[in-house]
Amino acid sequence: MLANKYRFHGHGSLRYVYAKGTVTRSKYFLCKTTSNRRRNEPRVAVVISKKILKSAVKRNRVRRRMYEAIRLELPVINPSCDIVFIVISPELLTATPENLKAALTSCLASADLYNQPES
Repeated sequence: MLANKYRFHGHGSLRYVYAKGTVTRSKYFLCKTTSNRRRNEPRVAVVISKKILKSAVKRNRVRRRMYEAIRLELPVINPSCDIVFIVISPELLTATPENLKAALTSCLASADLYNQPES
């Protein structure tokens, strides 16, 4: 489970990320990101349409899997960013955890969201 401080609250912040965010695409999802200098922790949301998965049980299962993979990556993610993952493929429900983690890390790396090592 993702802690409350890492989640979005209200639709206004999500609308801002939708409007101003830069998009990175993966096989399973889109990743929209914006910078938010006022935050000390990253905020993350996972959005799944009913068109992708009809069943609420399946949508919630995908959401929980995504949040767990994201939770493991949180210590190395840049703290001043807002991230919205928009699921575009129902294959994410049956994807292996290794494939999910690989897609997530490649998406975050291409969006340049990992902390830079201090030298």
